[in-house]
Amino acid sequence: MKTYNSLSQVRSDLDSNNLTCIELTKAYIHRIAEKKELNIFLEIFESSALLKAKEVDEKIKNKTAGKLAGMVIALKDNICYKGHQVSASSKILEKFESLYSATVVERLLAEDAIIIGRTNCDEFAMGSSNENSAFGNVKNPYNPNCVPGGSSGGSAAAVAADLCLAALGTDTGGSIRQPASFCGVVGLKPTYGRVSRYGAIAYASSFDQVGPISKNVEDSALIMEVMAGADNFDSTASRKPVPAYSKELNTSGKKFRIAYLKDCLENPGLNPEVKTRITSIIEKLKADGHTIEAVDFPYLDYLVPTYYVLTTAEASSNLARFDGINFGYRSPNAFDLESTYKKSRSEGFGEEVKRRIMLGTFVLSAGYYDAYYSKGQRVRKMLQNKVNEIFSGYDLILSPTTPGTAFEFGQKGADPIAMYLEDIFTVLANITGHPAISLPVGKHSNGLPFGIQFTAKAFADGQLMAFSKEVMDKY
Repeated sequence: MKTYNSLSQVRSDLDSNNLTCIELTKAYIHRIAEKKELNIFLEIFESSALLKAKEVDEKIKNKTAGKLAGMVIALKDNICYKGHQVSASSKILEKFESLYSATVVERLLAEDAIIIGRTNCDEFAMGSSNENSAFGNVKNPYNPNCVPGGSSGGSAAAVAADLCLAALGTDTGGSIRQPASFCGVVGLKPTYGRVSRYGAIAYASSFDQVGPISKNVEDSALIMEVMAGADNFDSTASRKPVPAYSKELNTSGKKFRIAYLKDCLENPGLNPEVKTRITSIIEKLKADGHTIEAVDFPYLDYLVPTYYVLTTAEASSNLARFDGINFGYRSPNAFDLESTYKKSRSEGFGEEVKRRIMLGTFVLSAGYYDAYYSKGQRVRKMLQNKVNEIFSGYDLILSPTTPGTAFEFGQKGADPIAMYLEDIFTVLANITGHPAISLPVGKHSNGLPFGIQFTAKAFADGQLMAFSKEVMDKY
């Protein structure tokens, strides 16, 4: 089977009877098997995917197919799909079968997407390298000795390796955008509340967002159009009307006002080749008539500490339900109630998850709540005010997605702080709730891809995607 880079290419062959959804799905299943050594998929949903493919073929024949007919899509292993296993790549949920589907899954299926399987990720979405999975590392398709990024590393690698057309990830601090940069694909974190979180296993509820990973902006826009909107099962999902994102990707020659964060581009940790490429894009945007200006953002050093204080606090609460009593892993060494809790959680969770639970419990504890958690919330508000102040004069904010390209396995795992700093440019959008996207814009001399990041005003997801398409088309 030939390589498809967009849904429009797939639909062209489907509509001209050169391809069927069953053939397409079987071809992807075969490719996944061929690239098994990359450890991208934890499970292929072969029977349900082929059943859905047959159903979609009939609908195409009867001209009743939905918007996503022909879209073969993968799910990050923290998004629930009824009757299928979901584990958040953790031993504590190994072999757990979901009793219901996430809202995003139901909406994709309703528009005839074909869900092919679940992708490996950092355990409970906690990580920047995909080295924290209980089921082994995902390997970067560009270089198997390097990480794919995290936590949605499996989803990004699946799209990059052409094992599906698109994938869903979740983004708590850059977990869609960072692996998208490392794997050379498009990764979108929507505005907080634009997409329902119902059925996505929670890490930090006020930060998490489900979003698409794809080969192009058009497919991401169509997926967003289907997924976004109010949901009675999620009170944080916005009731704002959902635009027809896929039909509003033409900027019609509009000239944008864009701020770039001087503190990011001048950061000593930024790879020189990444800086050179981003600087060249800034110059090209200026030449095309867009207004590009540097703005000061003196709070860069506060982003990662604020993020980890607040997200670990939420994680310690959200992960309390995994206790060895109700469902999931229960230690065979337990002998009473207390030992069941202690041993099941100690044996079931990985090191990074335990580290974050303990940190979160500490910052919420008596005597430390005001010093850490309460202060973190005040800093979060200060950061939101600063970003909104920037947006009072600009349409978009430009920055690198990551400080460099994918690193080798084991290079940063021994130093949690070095690993946490991989998120330095991405966590801001999660702290403030704004939409942000990573676009693949170059390859380093080491052969690995990297991205550029644009952030937009809250609920300006459509404008963000329209501008991103222009960048992808022209630069």
